[in-house]
Amino acid sequence: MTVLGDPILTTEEAAAFEARLFKGDDKKEWAAMQHAGHAVAEAVLADFEEIGGFPADGSILVLVGKGHNGGDALLAAHLLLARFPEARATVVLVFAEKTLRTLTLRSLQALMRAMKTRVTFASVQLPGAGYDLSLDGVFGFQFRPPATPAVIQLAARVEALPIRLRAAVDLPSGGLFRADFTYATGIVKSPVLESAAAGRVRYLDLGFFPAEGIAVPPTPVRVLTPYVLAPLAAFRSAQSDKRTYGHVFIVGGSLGYPGAVLMAVLAALRSGVGLVTACVPESLVPAFAARAPEAMWVGWPETPGGGLALEGEHLLRSRFDRATALVVGPGLGRDPETLALVASLVKSARVPVLLDADALRPDIVREGTPGSLVLTPHAGEFARIADEGNLTEFAAATGAIVALKGPVTRVCAGGDVHHSFFGGPVLARGGSGDLLAGLIGGLLAQTPVDPFLATCRGVVWHGLAADLLARQHGQTSVSVTQLLDFLPAALRAKA
Repeated sequence: MTVLGDPILTTEEAAAFEARLFKGDDKKEWAAMQHAGHAVAEAVLADFEEIGGFPADGSILVLVGKGHNGGDALLAAHLLLARFPEARATVVLVFAEKTLRTLTLRSLQALMRAMKTRVTFASVQLPGAGYDLSLDGVFGFQFRPPATPAVIQLAARVEALPIRLRAAVDLPSGGLFRADFTYATGIVKSPVLESAAAGRVRYLDLGFFPAEGIAVPPTPVRVLTPYVLAPLAAFRSAQSDKRTYGHVFIVGGSLGYPGAVLMAVLAALRSGVGLVTACVPESLVPAFAARAPEAMWVGWPETPGGGLALEGEHLLRSRFDRATALVVGPGLGRDPETLALVASLVKSARVPVLLDADALRPDIVREGTPGSLVLTPHAGEFARIADEGNLTEFAAATGAIVALKGPVTRVCAGGDVHHSFFGGPVLARGGSGDLLAGLIGGLLAQTPVDPFLATCRGVVWHGLAADLLARQHGQTSVSVTQLLDFLPAALRAKA
């Protein structure tokens, strides 16, 4: 299996790795902190776009503990104040200034030298005004509970304040400070995956990996990065033609759910695949062919309920030798005859198969070929096929590559789990999974020898496009197919 992304480490592993990386050299650590502060500031501004952008006269609350994440927060605030001359910051030193670590103190001093007239200090009692942004840098991953009563009271006061965007640096401090976004700087620490206070997690890659000559603990959990998409943004061969880039067959649709398969086809057409053939109920073909003439539409005999009938199986079997990947499920419905057809098709397929939506059933999954079977369930569908098993156990038992969709989408093959932090609530609407199935299917047809790579690429690409959609139009008043228009920009965006 291809190893992708960067490792997610325990707090102990992260501390040991950073000790080996910096070797006690304050210059290296200071450079990393400046990089982290800049990355946090840029990420905050990007995420603010989902709610209209950071205001020119914005107010920032900076919560500073003793450690380096407090320094990261100060450096981020410094950069934001430099970017917005009318903005102001309130700094709360949660502990006495004399307790600050050397580089955190240096961050504070740099802020005060440059922005003294625009920074005020507040005690942990904290005035009752609201803020546009809060930056939580109170505790880092070395925090050990319990927190002091003063910190607990501060957290309660901050929670009660109207704050438009709550950001945590590295980890939400002690689980006491709720975040809308947690910015994992340099290394994703495993506790953030389980933190109910973390909100949406962003991995800010500071270039720690790979670290030449520095051992990284072997870990089955990793975080996916945009670099997985880099080959798709490169030049294509001048000697290529449409056959070079694969042929995906998409089987789905019913009179009850006609739109899902069309969305999957539209996404596949944007994936870079050379050819798309769609097998759908015959009554849907005229409208669908008019909507997407680039695809080849195969009209399938229908059951009385409007699903795909068994008698049409020869239509796909006669074309199987042209396919490099097969997608089954979007809009399929639950007609027993259709599901029997799908089980037969999956059993006889000799190319990688992606199952989605109503094709995700235990009896159908069992017919897939281990190593060439991709499943894209949401939580409810996963519960239906996994029989209460966990993700890694199920993937190992079936030999399937599983992209478990959710606030954090996890791609699992065997015992390894790769996390995608891209996307967000803008994807919490019907049809987003159909787009993902089509996108992965198109990528699968292009790299059928590496289904895991294709799946990870599809998940990242889909999530990045969703982020761009939300930043352009917000999370609420959008339609899911608008995501398709952001796929080109997501692919060409710099990692």
